[in-house]
Amino acid sequence: MKLTKKERTKDWIKPPKAIMKPVGRAMAQFKMLRDGDRVMLGLSGGKDSLALLVILKHLQRHAPVKFELAACTIDPEIPGFDPSPLKEWVEQKIGVQYFYESEDLVALADKHMKGDSFCSFCSRQKRGKLYTTCRREGYNVLALAQHLDDLAESFIMSAFNAGQLRTMKAHYLNDDGDIRIIRPLVRVRENQTRDFATAAGLPVIPDNCPACYAKPQQRQEMKQLLLAQEQKNKHLYANLWTAMQPLIADDNHDGLANLDELTGLGNGK
Repeated sequence: MKLTKKERTKDWIKPPKAIMKPVGRAMAQFKMLRDGDRVMLGLSGGKDSLALLVILKHLQRHAPVKFELAACTIDPEIPGFDPSPLKEWVEQKIGVQYFYESEDLVALADKHMKGDSFCSFCSRQKRGKLYTTCRREGYNVLALAQHLDDLAESFIMSAFNAGQLRTMKAHYLNDDGDIRIIRPLVRVRENQTRDFATAAGLPVIPDNCPACYAKPQQRQEMKQLLLAQEQKNKHLYANLWTAMQPLIADDNHDGLANLDELTGLGNGK
């Protein structure tokens, strides 16, 4: 992916239409934002969350819906993983309020984890810290950067391992009913965020989760399986997107049904 002169300037990087169009369509389809929302992005330092930060900042400038934007990084204090360089970049380059929370998740897992993988435990703890930060700082929406590949992998893993048809939802209300979770990248492919992050020179933190990368993971196996199938069927992810529609839409919290519909975000503008 090469950014045009208009998409890359001295002071700012404009996300390409190839990404903005599916993001806009997802936001409109699942009614992710409304006027006055205060949105906090869970910023891990990986390519996906960094790309989403730039995308949300662009939407904040140009979308018809007016919302506040902040980012929060949860530092798990794992040796070899240092997201602290993000602090200066987020505050000075992107210009959004930034929260940086640290917690020794390895020590916490040694003390409290029972019959679970560290990755699952770490994910739950990070999500809990993000909720806590949202509540403390007054943010009512938490944005997460899972993309279409993530949803497809979760879908296949759930079917294979649990005999259930489940995947991540695009927009839902948490169990406490005080924070909405949105995933604006649900229509975006992983290679798109990777190419954009590279072309834009985003400060990706290497080995986003070294505790997970230290050994082969089932999700990586699913990724390879789907990659092999996509080489045989170029419509694979389009078909999976269609198949997952009833699972992606929220069906647990009726309150979301009354959200105002976005206008102008789903037409490629």
